[in-house]
Amino acid sequence: MTVTTPRGFRAAGVAAGLKTSGAADLALVVNDGPDAGIAGVFTANRVKAAPVLWTQQVVRGGVVRAVVLNSGGANACTGPAGFQDTHATAEHTAAALTSVSPRLMLGAGEVAVCSTGLIGERLPMQKLLPGVRSAIRGLGRDGGTAAAEAIMTTDTRPKTTVARGSGWTVGGMAKGAGMLAPAMATMLCVLTTDAVAGPEALDAALRAATGVTFDRIDSDGCMSTNDTVLLLSSGASGVEPTPAELTAAVTAACHDLAQQLIADAEGATKQIAIDVVGAATEADAVEVGRSVARNNLVKTALFGNDPNWGRILAAVGTTAAAFEPDGVDVAVNGIWVCRSGAAAEDRAKVDLSGRDVTIRIDLHAGSSAATIWTNDLSHAYVHENSAYSS
Repeated sequence: MTVTTPRGFRAAGVAAGLKTSGAADLALVVNDGPDAGIAGVFTANRVKAAPVLWTQQVVRGGVVRAVVLNSGGANACTGPAGFQDTHATAEHTAAALTSVSPRLMLGAGEVAVCSTGLIGERLPMQKLLPGVRSAIRGLGRDGGTAAAEAIMTTDTRPKTTVARGSGWTVGGMAKGAGMLAPAMATMLCVLTTDAVAGPEALDAALRAATGVTFDRIDSDGCMSTNDTVLLLSSGASGVEPTPAELTAAVTAACHDLAQQLIADAEGATKQIAIDVVGAATEADAVEVGRSVARNNLVKTALFGNDPNWGRILAAVGTTAAAFEPDGVDVAVNGIWVCRSGAAAEDRAKVDLSGRDVTIRIDLHAGSSAATIWTNDLSHAYVHENSAYSS
């Protein structure tokens, strides 16, 4: 159930000393081939971390043999020196891997770099680079779980997944527990497949998958500087799936990881699915769902087990979506508390005692639909984010 489930991949996770806690903080994933296809999607934030800028260049090259990831520091807003640190990490990783596996013959341009942690501080390279060498010594087919643990920040548990095709597999790992907003979350994700697929096929599958998974989880409306999702192919299965088959498997893996991310959102006591139906367009449905997901009054009401449909309707009304205010229906956990823009069934019938909540909004404006996933806003979220840097 990890990035090393597909054939052709090894991974490791080690403690390089980047975290004061002494926990694992550096991961390495290596593609032994025979292929080395790559695709990636990245944060839409205009303020991008150095490793994002570097890895965007690497992905454009179409070949990636290794991904080195660190927690314990984002290397964001660190200027030219921070970018040089990323470059040095890639160079060091390539040289060290080549020295122990000459057949790989890596260059720095075949090494993707990902970082996560506090913004604004440079990474301690005197610890990170020896950590890379330690990770190389620990590489193995059983190293996927350790790698997933090493990229955690405020996560309470590692996130891994597997989706199987006919004779080929997609594996994955991700981290993220806050700033889960579209394009994408404060997340790092590495997906691997032993399918035969080139960069163009991988890119099409990955963009289709992230568009309906990672881009539709919205924990707190905040957008990170470091978001990265990479999809690597080894071709080790010898099987070339159809574009539809590849997209379906990658989407299944992304959906599973996205749900794990939102389930582990900082301080959350509710996992909320906002189903918007009857929209004029899918974009309208997404806009409405996102508006409700980001509404603090809705999120705090659900934390207090209050099915306050008035707050939901007010959030819908802030959008530019096509609908008539007196034609909107709202259900919370199956109880239609609002019909035609007014009170309907008794809100006391709504059971919010469990963790899972479903809000269904029918705009009665068309036939399009979309789902946005979010969580409630709790005291614990405020505490977590007020004490994070300390």
